[in-house]
Amino acid sequence: MTTLLHLSASPRGEASESLALARTFLEAFHAARPEVDIETWDLWDGALPSFGPDGAGAKMRIFAGETPVGPQETAWHRSRLAFERFAAADLYLFSVPMWNHGIPYILKQFIDVVSQPGAVFSFDGEQGYTGLLGGRRAAVVYTSAVYGPGRGSDFGNDFQQPYFEDWLRWAGIDAVASAAFRPNLATADASAGRDRAHADARRAASALARLELRSAS
Repeated sequence: MTTLLHLSASPRGEASESLALARTFLEAFHAARPEVDIETWDLWDGALPSFGPDGAGAKMRIFAGETPVGPQETAWHRSRLAFERFAAADLYLFSVPMWNHGIPYILKQFIDVVSQPGAVFSFDGEQGYTGLLGGRRAAVVYTSAVYGPGRGSDFGNDFQQPYFEDWLRWAGIDAVASAAFRPNLATADASAGRDRAHADARRAASALARLELRSAS
């Protein structure tokens, strides 16, 4: 069965604008593709392992063609389990609020945990990196409370969408649909922008639903 995995990077629950956009997206996607199984991974649920000294040591052993042992082996195994949960899906929805001009640290932790040689990428000394997740498709909903296009650097800079979509392309996921809600907190009424963002989320869902799936390629 085809699976869409929603990965949530917001800890704000019902107060989250990114999760509200994600719900709109998922409702529209389900209406278009009711046969697709939809799963959710709340990145704040405690299932995501850390990737500290043991994980880094294991990664470098793998790069050197060696086998991690002891605590490094345990860290590597936990990383592989997280990757396998991620890679089991065919389609992805990421809900990504902006934190300090970038992405939430839990999403960066997810990226660092799963982005391992032989999993997300391969590397050749002459050719460089090759993403290994080709054939999968993704959609992303972005939110920010202060930053917005055309507001100037005093209102922040965007290290959120460019960084995240560069990671997706680096991993081999080059078909990406997106929607964004970027109100200015000083604006009294953000409802019009919110309505546009939810309409964009429905359009992104339709675009992802129409894309040829990995299993059908």
